[in-house]
Amino acid sequence: MELSNIPAKNLDKFIEDHLLPNTQFRRQVKQAINVISSFLKEKCFRGVSDPVRVSKVVKGGSSGKGTTLRGRSDADLVVFLSQLRSFGEQLARRGEFIQEIRRQLLACQREEGLKIEIQSTRWENPRVLTFVLWSPGLWEEVEFDVLPAFDVLGQLTRGYRPDPSVYVKLIQECRNLGKEGEFSPCFTELQRDFLKQRPTKLKSLIRLVKHWYQTCKEQLGKPLPPQYALELLTVYAWERGCNETEFSTAQGFHTVLELVVNYKQLCIYWTKYYDFENHVIGPYLKEQLEKPRPVILDPADPTRNVAAGEPRSWPRLAQEAEEWFDYQCFKNWDGSPVGSWNIQRKERSEDKFLTCDCRKYDYGQHPAYLQNYNAPQAREEENWTCTIL
Repeated sequence: MELSNIPAKNLDKFIEDHLLPNTQFRRQVKQAINVISSFLKEKCFRGVSDPVRVSKVVKGGSSGKGTTLRGRSDADLVVFLSQLRSFGEQLARRGEFIQEIRRQLLACQREEGLKIEIQSTRWENPRVLTFVLWSPGLWEEVEFDVLPAFDVLGQLTRGYRPDPSVYVKLIQECRNLGKEGEFSPCFTELQRDFLKQRPTKLKSLIRLVKHWYQTCKEQLGKPLPPQYALELLTVYAWERGCNETEFSTAQGFHTVLELVVNYKQLCIYWTKYYDFENHVIGPYLKEQLEKPRPVILDPADPTRNVAAGEPRSWPRLAQEAEEWFDYQCFKNWDGSPVGSWNIQRKERSEDKFLTCDCRKYDYGQHPAYLQNYNAPQAREEENWTCTIL
């Protein structure tokens, strides 16, 4: 059945029956990821004149976050290379390493009995290598995106929070290069961890929102906002409106679509990995939050507004979301609307109140507010959600 025809009370069963990957599917994708990860770490750069050391290969995307949809077998792998010693070097040399990975993959498929189809690109200095893998034992193809990156974080431990100097370096290089958001792959582990430890039911809600997004994409085509923006919007809706391990899926879904409809009011960020205390990061965050809405900052990368993009994308998705409110998936058994979570909203006033989990700081009257503002400290067990609405 189409999602729009599923009664609200049956949404959890719809997710279980149609969206959750089954055990065999997960095993197959994991096997394919292991094949490519091993290749990148152990075989890819053998025999090159300038020895290349792979410090780590990190699984990102839906597979890494635990929000994969059934039937969508794709994997993002970020390969961190010792030869990339700065964000600028990553930008300048990534195409060189992608070409080497491409060459070695084609050689590897003959040795290992794999079948690899590499997607062509028209860019001289591509950001990503995309290919499809078939392998013995795999029942279906798996699509990969491989991205070379600068290992700015090093080896992470549980509850890791980057030193502010990491983001100072990021902000300065992004400004010098004019490439805000370009280096988000460097923070893949933080993006993954931000979602991976969330409650199982929240991940199911994220899957439902992603399925809805893919349905809209098939009907509307491009442009649409990035899917990652919808994932973060779902986390925000849950944190501010519910924050419980058990909840009404229909109400959560309805809340996310309400936020999509009200996209002009969205200005969202998190202080789990960065905050206002540093004299470089603080003013930069203020600049980011004063940009035209919608603003949804990547929780791991303050230079990346994941809600930015083609101006027509949000209005198109918002119009579609508004039409969905009349569908069966938002109706109770008696035909009444399921309603949504109560997310407190504050209109932006002339005093420019910054709201952070019901704490207020008026930076309109204090030009030096960033040096004096004691932002809430991120905790391992808690993600601070901050909002200007």
